[in-house]
Amino acid sequence: MKKLINKPEDVVLEELQGIEIAHPDLVKIHYDPNFIVRADAPVKGKVALVSGGGSGHEPMHGGFVGKGMLDAACPGAVFTSPTPDQMLEATKAVDGGAGVLHIVKNYTGDVMNFEMAADLAKGEGIDVEAVVVDDDVAVKDSLYTAGRRGVGLTVLMEKIVGAAAEEGRSLKEVADLARKINSQGRSMGMALTSCTVPHAGKPTFDLPEDEMEIGIGIHGEPGRTRMKIKPADEITEMLMMPIIEDLPFKSGDEVLLFVNGMGGTPLIELYIIYRKAVEIAEKHGIKVVRKLIGPYITSLEMAGTSITMLKMDSDLIKLWDAPVKTAGLRWGI
Repeated sequence: MKKLINKPEDVVLEELQGIEIAHPDLVKIHYDPNFIVRADAPVKGKVALVSGGGSGHEPMHGGFVGKGMLDAACPGAVFTSPTPDQMLEATKAVDGGAGVLHIVKNYTGDVMNFEMAADLAKGEGIDVEAVVVDDDVAVKDSLYTAGRRGVGLTVLMEKIVGAAAEEGRSLKEVADLARKINSQGRSMGMALTSCTVPHAGKPTFDLPEDEMEIGIGIHGEPGRTRMKIKPADEITEMLMMPIIEDLPFKSGDEVLLFVNGMGGTPLIELYIIYRKAVEIAEKHGIKVVRKLIGPYITSLEMAGTSITMLKMDSDLIKLWDAPVKTAGLRWGI
């Protein structure tokens, strides 16, 4: 194992300390329990957005805390759900009186712990709603899930719903918008290599040099199929077609196309994928009106990519374009 770390048990703590030193204008860090809040939290009268999950997927979620996106993020240990007390304390810290929305990726531990935290928060008089993201078309049930996994769409939801909350929309409106986004977005990923969790000290799975895994999860869960490596255009087709056919997306749809790097993928390769993905979309009469390209939801140092398509309308486009200022995503400010 080659990693730029000190001790495996200190990875998350030392990362948080680094974030605290780097971005005091954007966030505040709370330790024991660990969570990240925007520097001006709580924002009075605004619906607060809280998300979280295992560390190792940076910049998701801590890199998306700030104006126009999340109010708080709860980092668990690497690839491990945060605890209910982290989620509860984060919820209390950002409650500005208008309620709190929990954005939860569909992994068993995340769902269970966020539910527990929401119940505890409601017991303390905080109005909490939760939306579960389950956009992965690759597999129905996986090692970590009952149902589909929550993957790339999470980033798009946090941005769009964050803008809606910033506008002053109500908790119900913000939660309904999140559910609409979940119903209109689909994702699928693949891996060229495994990744190594610091505590494990060895790759999560064995993937021979000349093979790839199609439909992989962000924790290294198995995908749909393993096969010999293909050219980028063929790989893009293998990811795009299940996405298009699942919703299904149809001719005339306007979409946001998100080509994501899994942590070990250079941008030169992501743009090769994006180029082909747009060509495939256009061949089906689907118009790409917005895009995001880069490593926004990663899996440590895994080499691979995921593609997410979200069906857009004028409201979603306006909210996507709205200003955002976080460590991991910023424009318009």
